[in-house]
Amino acid sequence: MLVAATLIWGSTFVLVKDVTAAVPPSWLVGIRFTCATAVLAVCFLKRRALYLDRGTVRAGLACGLALFCAYYLQTWGITDTTPGKNAFLTATYCVIVPFLAWATLRRRPTRYSLMGAACALAGVGLIGLGGGVGISTGDALTLAGALFFALHIVLVARFTRACDPYVLTMWQFAGVGVCGLTVALISEPMPTWSVLEASDLATVAYLTVFATTVALLLQNVAQSRLAPATASLILTFESVFGVVFSVIMGAEQLTGRLLAGFALIFASVLIAEVLPAWLQKRRALQGAGPSEPATAEVLVPKMAGEA
Repeated sequence: MLVAATLIWGSTFVLVKDVTAAVPPSWLVGIRFTCATAVLAVCFLKRRALYLDRGTVRAGLACGLALFCAYYLQTWGITDTTPGKNAFLTATYCVIVPFLAWATLRRRPTRYSLMGAACALAGVGLIGLGGGVGISTGDALTLAGALFFALHIVLVARFTRACDPYVLTMWQFAGVGVCGLTVALISEPMPTWSVLEASDLATVAYLTVFATTVALLLQNVAQSRLAPATASLILTFESVFGVVFSVIMGAEQLTGRLLAGFALIFASVLIAEVLPAWLQKRRALQGAGPSEPATAEVLVPKMAGEA
C-alpha cells in the first residue's frame, strides 16, 4: 500500500511545480483537501455512525494540522526550488521520524533503523541534490515541511491503532482543507479560474482524487500495521518515483548518479527490515537468541483505556 502511495506522490512533483504558477499554494492545498473530504464522506457512508466520534475527530484534526503545515510549506517551497531538490528535502523525514517517534512514543529505534535511515538519506541526496547543494528559500521551506511530514507520520502511527483509519482520514482531510482555505482567504489572491487551462484543471483533479484521496488513505491504512520508522523508509521511494517521472516527462536525464541513489534507497529497506530478520533466523539456527528487536516493524501500543 505504501509503495503504491509513493508511486502516486512521485508523479506529482513536476505537476505541482507547473500548476502553482496559476493556483497559489494555500488555494491548491485547500481546494484539493476540501474536495477529498467530500469524496470520502460519500464513499464511506456505511461508517457514518463513527463520523462524530470525538476521539476520531480530535485525532483527525491533529493529523490534519500537521499535514497542512507539511503540504503548505512543501508547495510554497517548490515555487523557489527544483522538483528534484524538493523531493530530496521532503524525504529527509526518514531521518527525523525515528527520533521523533522515540521522543513522543517512547520507542527507541534499533540500530538497523538508524543505519537504514542514513542509507536512505544518502540515496535521496544522490537523486535530488546532484551538483547543486546551495540552499535557497524554497529549500528551507521544503525542509521545514519535512519536519511536519515526520510529525504527521508519527501521529498517524499513534492514532490509527485506536481510530477507524477511514474516518480518521476523512477528518484529517477536513482539517487540512479548512486550514488551507483560511490561510488562502487571508494571505493569497483568489485564483482567476477563467484563465486556467484545461491542463491546470486536470492537474488539480488528479491531485485531489489520486494524490490526496487515494494515496493518503493507503498511507493511513498501511500505517495501522507498521511502525513509524518502517513507514518513513518505505515512503522515501516517493523521491525515487519523483525522479523517474521527471525522466519520463523529459525534465531530467537518467544518469549513474540516479541509479546509485535508487540502489541506496532499496538497500535502506533491506538493512532496516530484511537484514535483522535474517540475522534473527540465523541466531535461532545457531541456538542464540537475538540481543535486540529484530525488526522495526513493531505495532504502536494502544492508547490508555483502549480495549
